[in-house]
Amino acid sequence: MASRKEEAITGAVLDEDSELTLSELCRACGLPAEHIMALVEEGVIEPRSRVRLRFSGVCVRRVRRVHSLERDLGVNLAGAALAIELLEEIERLQARLARLEERG
Repeated sequence: MASRKEEAITGAVLDEDSELTLSELCRACGLPAEHIMALVEEGVIEPRSRVRLRFSGVCVRRVRRVHSLERDLGVNLAGAALAIELLEEIERLQARLARLEERG
C-alpha cells in the first residue's frame, strides 16, 4: 500500500485591513521595488501612506494580476491598469447580479 505524503500549507489572509511595507509587498509578489513604484505612479495601486509606503493586502492581488497580464499577454502597464479596472468592475457586477438572483 502506498503511503500518502501530507503537506502543510501555511499562509496569511490578506484583506483591506492588512498592511504591508514596500519590501513585504515586493516579496509577496516577487517583484522589485521599482516595478511596484511604477504601479503606484500608474495608479494601479495606492499606498495608504506615501510617507511610510504602507499598502493594503488587496494590493497583492492587484499587483499579481497586473504582472500576469504583462508577462503572459505582453500588455503594457497602462493597458494592464485599464484591464484590472475592467476585470474588477465585472466582478462587482457579477456579485451584484448573484445577490439579486438570490432574492428571487
